[in-house]
This record gives sequence, C-alpha cells and structure tokens, in this order.
Amino acid sequence: MAQATNKWNSSFAFIMAMIGSAVGLGNIWRFSYVVYSNGGGSFFIPYFTAIIIMAIPLLILEYAIGYHFKDSISNILKKIKPKFEYIGWFILVCVFLILTYYMVIIAWDFIYLLLSFFKGWGVAPATYFANNIIVGGDNLKGILEFVLPVSIITIIFWVIVWFISHKDLNDGIGRVVKVLVPMLFLIMAIIVVYALTLPGQMIGLSELFTPNWSSLTNIDIWLAAFGQVLFSLSIGLGITIAYASYLPSNEKLIDKALIVVCSNSGFEIFTAVGVFSILGFMSLNSGIAVSDIATSGSGLLFIVFPEIFNIMGDVAYILGPLFFLCVLFAGLTSALSLMEPLLCSLSYKFGFTRKKSVTIICIIGVLISLIFTTGSGNYILTTTDTFVNEFGILLGVIIQTIIMAWCYGLDRFIPSLSNSSINMGRKWKFFVKNILPFVLLIMWISGVIGIFVSNTPETQFIELILTIIFILVPIILTKLPASDEPKILD
Repeated sequence: MAQATNKWNSSFAFIMAMIGSAVGLGNIWRFSYVVYSNGGGSFFIPYFTAIIIMAIPLLILEYAIGYHFKDSISNILKKIKPKFEYIGWFILVCVFLILTYYMVIIAWDFIYLLLSFFKGWGVAPATYFANNIIVGGDNLKGILEFVLPVSIITIIFWVIVWFISHKDLNDGIGRVVKVLVPMLFLIMAIIVVYALTLPGQMIGLSELFTPNWSSLTNIDIWLAAFGQVLFSLSIGLGITIAYASYLPSNEKLIDKALIVVCSNSGFEIFTAVGVFSILGFMSLNSGIAVSDIATSGSGLLFIVFPEIFNIMGDVAYILGPLFFLCVLFAGLTSALSLMEPLLCSLSYKFGFTRKKSVTIICIIGVLISLIFTTGSGNYILTTTDTFVNEFGILLGVIIQTIIMAWCYGLDRFIPSLSNSSINMGRKWKFFVKNILPFVLLIMWISGVIGIFVSNTPETQFIELILTIIFILVPIILTKLPASDEPKILD
C-alpha cells in the first residue's frame, strides 16, 4: 500500500501548519459571541471541560492515526476494513464542500481589506454588504445572477491556493505557514493591545466575562462549548491525519497536540478580549447596548466592524486594514489545510502527482464556489455550512472514533505516543473508547434536530441535494479502481 514520501523538514513547520489550520475564521467571528451568548464567564467551565475530555484526546488520536499509518484517511479506513473506505470519502466530501464556501468568505474579506483603506463601505455598512456583496435574500431566485467582483476574486484565490499547494510540502505550505501564522498572531496582538486602550473597553469586557452561573444547568451551553472546541480545532476533517502522516520518526505527538490546543484556545480567548473591547467602545460612542451590537459570523466582520471603524476616526485607516489582513491570513492558512487531506487521498488512491491532484480539486472547487457567489449564494452558503458541520462532520467524527477505538484498537497506537514527555495511556484510552462516542452522539442528535426544525421548503431542497451528494460521491470514489503504482505526492 502507498506510503507518504513527503516529510516536514522541521517540527516548527508542522506546528505552524497545525496552528494555521486550527486558527481560522471561527476563532475571530464566532468564539467571542459564543462565550457572550452562553453564560459569559461561566462558559469557560464547559469550554475547558470540553478541551480536557474531548479536544485533547481526539487530537492525540488523529495525530496517532496519521503518524502510525502514514497514509490518507480513505486508505487508512480501507486498510482496517475495505467497506470502511466509504467513510473516508464521506468525510472528504464534507471537507471539500467546506473549502468551496470558505474560499468565497476569503474573497469577501479581501474586498473589505481593500475597502478599509478608504472606508469604501460608506455610512451604511449593512446596506453595502447586502447590495454589493451578497446581493440577494433567503431564497433561490438569484442563483443565476453572479456578483462579479466576488466571483472574480474567488477565482483568484483558488489560483493562489493552487500555486501554494501544488508545490512540494515544505516549499509550498511549509514556507507559507512559517510566515503567515506568526504574522497572524502579531497583527492580532497589535489590534487587541490597541483595543484595550479604547474608552469604553471595560463595558465590552464586563459584558463578555460577567458569569451567569445558572446557565451551567442548561445542556445547550455545554453543547455549544463542545461544538466550539470541536470545530475550532478542525477535528474530524482528516487535516490532522494528513499533516501527521508527514512527520518523521521519534516525534513527541502528545507534546505537539498540547501546543496546538493551547495556541488555538489562547488565540480565540485573546481575540475575544479585543473584539469585545472594541464593541464596548462602540457602545459608549453610539449609546447602543452591547447586546444590540454583538453578533456572530459575517454580520460581525462585514457590518459591525465597518460601523465601528466609521466612528473611530483616522486610526481606523490603520486598524481596519490590519484587522481584515488578520482575517485573510487566518482564512488562507485554513484553506490550505482543507486542501491537504483531499489531495493526499486522491494521490494515494489514483496515483496522481501532487500537482495533478491539486489541479483537479481546484477546477471542481472553482465551479462549486461560483454558486456561492450568486445572488442566492449567501443563503446556500449558510444552509450548507450548518448542514455539513452539524450533520456530516459530526457523523464522520463519531464513526471514525468508534472504528479506531473498537474495531482497530487503541493499544496499537500506544507505541506512537510513547516518545512524548507526557504519558496519558489508560486515561486517554478510557476517554476515547467510552466518553467521546457518547458525547459526540448527543451533539450530533442535537444538531440534526436543529437542522430539521422550522426549515423552509427551499432549505429542505438544498439539504436534499447535499444528502444525495454525501451518499453518491463517496460511493463513486470508493468503487473507482485504485492505481497499482501510485505516484505519491511528488
């Protein structure tokens, strides 16, 4: 069976790649609002609980899988049992769909990066975003009308991702992440430090961190914490498995997992401090309560922050570009990581070169991404994001965890973990075998119920199309014959 020929040329490159994968748009536009809307300061109890009993054990498991097998997720599952290959391709289809709309959000951010130099969104950012970026409502009526600036920039960023990813591992992704990830942290540090000097910053921080202890009895708060940790660390996407498969021998896997978890959590908490300091400044200046300003997702990035920059004065011409540049770096490093498990599996199964795999992915990816740049694009994007994450990814994580813990056996991974400074042994196996499948199943059931409650006919139609894709595409990829002499990632 195929084995990886690429190797990371340094542990630093691997760690930067993993941090770049974990630190993405969700850390910037989602975490602070999740904390605020789920109990404030008390949210950190379920949050750190989720890190300890779910994030760290799962991340260690994925490191061990990639390091042990030195193969792609689809081939790994096929090795365990041929019928399991379908599960691998199911996970990769989810990853591919995430990548296609992720590229569109990066394009939105790049437009705002350019606009931030002269506040080109005008005095009404919400109106600008609605009329010039998403250009459509919550329906499928505008699906044939392209928003040309977004379409063109999306294509450009696909070309950039192709250019970086088609190169050798260390010349492409390795070189880029060693520059972008430290710059991402530096830029965010500048933003947060400045935000803490703004008048009114304590208004925002008080809103963020004031605990609501009664919320701890609400199961939804715990599910929100576990969901945030799971999605923030890009667990279950095959990214960690692909990156870990390129590691040389005698690596301290547990140590690296802890570094990535701490870096990711530290970044999103630090970012939340900056975001709510700035929201407090806006609240003070506008007289609007933080509760009426705070939001999540695209509304925070492309409406609320431009409104804040509008009242900041000349300093916004510096802070605005820095902020959107930070988002761009976070998005780009995550997009590169989403590409890796896809090209890894295509190359290992069909014998494609790295360049050919990336080219195939990018051509198909561009065609699908363009759907998200139409007048109905934002509606389709939102529906797809919810369905893929709440239904597809979580289901894939559950099945993958059960296969590795109960079918393959965790004891086989222990030698791969033995070189680490920390020995987790029995505790790690207990959590992965007995706790995680139960917790993940509760999260999945909750997410599925949320998806199918109060859906419109159009939303149900989109979900039906996605379900058909989830079923048919993995079947086709599983049934296609594998190459006898694969050209592995050369």
